[in-house]
Amino acid sequence: MRSLKHKLNSQLASRRDFLARTANTVSASAVAAGLGMAAGVCNGQEKDNGKDAKKQTHGCLDYGLSFICNPSPANSARFWIESRTTIIDDSSGVSLEFYQCASCKSENTFGEKDLFLANNYDFLPIFGGKEAEDLLIFRRPARLSDSYRTIVKSENVWGKPILKLQYGQKVRVLNTWEDIRDATSAAVPIVSRTEISNPQTKLRAIIECPVKTMNIAHPSKKYQVDTGPVALADLTSRPEPLIDCLSLAFVAFNAPHFADFVVEQPTAVTEGDKELCKIYHYSNPISLPAKNTLLALG
Repeated sequence: MRSLKHKLNSQLASRRDFLARTANTVSASAVAAGLGMAAGVCNGQEKDNGKDAKKQTHGCLDYGLSFICNPSPANSARFWIESRTTIIDDSSGVSLEFYQCASCKSENTFGEKDLFLANNYDFLPIFGGKEAEDLLIFRRPARLSDSYRTIVKSENVWGKPILKLQYGQKVRVLNTWEDIRDATSAAVPIVSRTEISNPQTKLRAIIECPVKTMNIAHPSKKYQVDTGPVALADLTSRPEPLIDCLSLAFVAFNAPHFADFVVEQPTAVTEGDKELCKIYHYSNPISLPAKNTLLALG
């Protein structure tokens, strides 16, 4: 993604300067304001479980059971879905879904030996757009690389992707701290939704992910979500394809009205005042107005 330098507008003065371009960072994020959670955004593309997923407008994905499969005879790769970002165009009512999948390592696939490449890197795909036609691939080596972000048509890599989506059963909203505490202690799956928006571009994004880490403070009745990676959308423009607005981030929140993100980006490694090198790292935390919802499955 291109380097960005954005300041929040006057409506967002309390969350100002959430990204700054510096010599050692390339930032990506979203400007957000005027939030209102849409109830019917789970326009899932269920292909396999015999249900009409589009009718499950109040549901969320069951992230233990949702995958993207690919039909290529040479490599029928299957990817576990870790998060889903839905981008809604409020000017047209059109929404597109993007599925961020789990990381793996660069490999000598189907080799007889030496299955991991010596010059290794993390490999993470995001499928999205109409019928998941676009594919954003992150390759993260030890040092900066021109191949960190690649956008291609997914059909040209492993064939047309097949979405194997399962939706959570008996989904309920956790409205109170007591609800969150009890669901946490009962070890039921919890899914978070964070909605951000940009009134200038009329774009909204709903980031949905399983809560991998939950913190509970009993005396003060507080909670805190910390989870990722997720696909954070920069809503300040409309790139083509839209998948180019996504960056990898972690999300944290402990209240319904804001969320903090830390975005993967080039970051300087220093020793004293000396810069030794730059690597990809989650750095430069930002805070955005948001509407956060927690859901319990089962």
